[in-house]
Amino acid sequence: MCWPRFDSSFIFGNMLDEQKGGEFSLLPYGKYSSVQYYEENTNVLCTEITCEEGRYRITDIAPRFRQYERYFRPLMLIRKIEPLEGTPRVRAICKPVAGYGQKELKPNRGSSHIDYHGMEETVRLTTNIPINYILEEQFIVLNETKYMVLTYGSPLEAPLESTSEDFLRKTVLYWRRWVKHTTIAEFHQQEVIRSSLVLKIHQYEDTGAIIAASTTSLPEFDQSGRTWDYRYCWLRDTFYVLTAFNHIGHFEEMERYFHYMADISVRHVERYQPLYTVTGGDKLDEKFLDLEGYMGNQPVRIGNQASEHIQNDIYGQVLISLLPLYVDKRFALSERTNSYDWISNTLLKMERIVNEADAGLWEFRNLSQVHCYTNLFHWAGASAAYKIACFIGKEDLKNRALKLKEQAAANIEKCYDPARKVYQQAIGTQHLDASTLQLIMMHYLDPASAKARDHLAALEQSLKAPNGLFFRYKHMDDFGKPESTFLISAFWHVEALACVGRVDEAIKSFENLMKYSNHLGLFSEDVHYETGSQWGNFPQAYSHVGLMNAAYRIARKLDQPNFF
Repeated sequence: MCWPRFDSSFIFGNMLDEQKGGEFSLLPYGKYSSVQYYEENTNVLCTEITCEEGRYRITDIAPRFRQYERYFRPLMLIRKIEPLEGTPRVRAICKPVAGYGQKELKPNRGSSHIDYHGMEETVRLTTNIPINYILEEQFIVLNETKYMVLTYGSPLEAPLESTSEDFLRKTVLYWRRWVKHTTIAEFHQQEVIRSSLVLKIHQYEDTGAIIAASTTSLPEFDQSGRTWDYRYCWLRDTFYVLTAFNHIGHFEEMERYFHYMADISVRHVERYQPLYTVTGGDKLDEKFLDLEGYMGNQPVRIGNQASEHIQNDIYGQVLISLLPLYVDKRFALSERTNSYDWISNTLLKMERIVNEADAGLWEFRNLSQVHCYTNLFHWAGASAAYKIACFIGKEDLKNRALKLKEQAAANIEKCYDPARKVYQQAIGTQHLDASTLQLIMMHYLDPASAKARDHLAALEQSLKAPNGLFFRYKHMDDFGKPESTFLISAFWHVEALACVGRVDEAIKSFENLMKYSNHLGLFSEDVHYETGSQWGNFPQAYSHVGLMNAAYRIARKLDQPNFF
């Protein structure tokens, strides 16, 4: 739990260190079992705990609802604890930390609250559990409903019980209303709803940025050394994120994200970085922390050295993200200001680097190539620029866009191996890469063509794993040979199957992939192909975006009606 921003220090992070990570728990005396679920169509989490002395339920909410013509979303966690059976004894522990576990916060006792000092602003716990029992970590008999409200900065200055219940009711109503305004077909609708809710809470609404995941340093597989900080916004995700929001008909989130992208496009006149902070900051120096790591996996990182990489597909991503301004009539004319300068400057960046080697989508740290995937986004970005140029009536932009599109296509064709009938990862390599599935999905290859079918078959033979799983690639990289499969690659494979008309196989693979979620329907980044265990940062927005887009592609093929 990172406060006050996604990329701030955690205040509770004992997944990374049981001793230094802090704790906010409410556990019973003796042995126990638990079940966990979301309130239907919400991000309100319930945990029911059964022990020898009884049963109780914990409901966790982060309040959000409309108030005074804007959204009320304070830095607040409300924890409601209600007895269900018997008289269970429970112990409430609240030990927030600062500086990634390097500093314990000092508790100061109040009449019905505890202030924790040591961060830039005060963390406060307001509760009707006796303060002394929390400070002394004593067990109490849970014979009535209790509330624990944790705040950062602005404390709760209102009645505890009635305010908590009011916020809970309004938050549930907010989420259910949000879901009712989604456009989701019948095909695996519940899974798409959950993924939509996951994507929604990965948006930092103050700026519109969408982070890759809300955790750092959860490894891609055990003892892999692949422990990255994903609490940032990757430009490479732009096309997929905007597509997902567009598919479910949520314009507000799409618009916020577009404005975040526009701010970066204007500020960074030279190269774009692959990723930025949630406020568009470009300083993401990678550091190692003195922490145990998840299951002993080190290093524990904050920051991300990938921000220094050359990753050239992002320019095409930016141009594709601008395209809705011109083809989607929900945008007003006033929102298309400085069109010529924007498009011209982005095209200029692409013209300079179209033949340049880069780190690629997977951000290889010690390998630079002219990647097929990068040139696919040059091709798609140039296509978008051409359409925009037609809209604004600029012949010079049209000509430049067409020339760039031809250059990108020529580089893509240099990746083709006619003997194996497959497009390879990059010019001059034999390696195959799941990212080239996008050649089919983005219609560089006609999905009905033999060339598309052959390309898909070759990728399957090399990269497909059991039960619908799919590797990104199988060659050695900076950290050895990958052992886990990549979930979004598997969802891309599902989309590609649907595109070429293998719809029954697409459905089967999709349904197999659903088995790899956890009990809440959440997905991480990676799945080990032998054990089926989830690895990587969690929950992973990229994986859920992949699920949403794959379900949409299948639903279109099945031509099922929308409910809303």
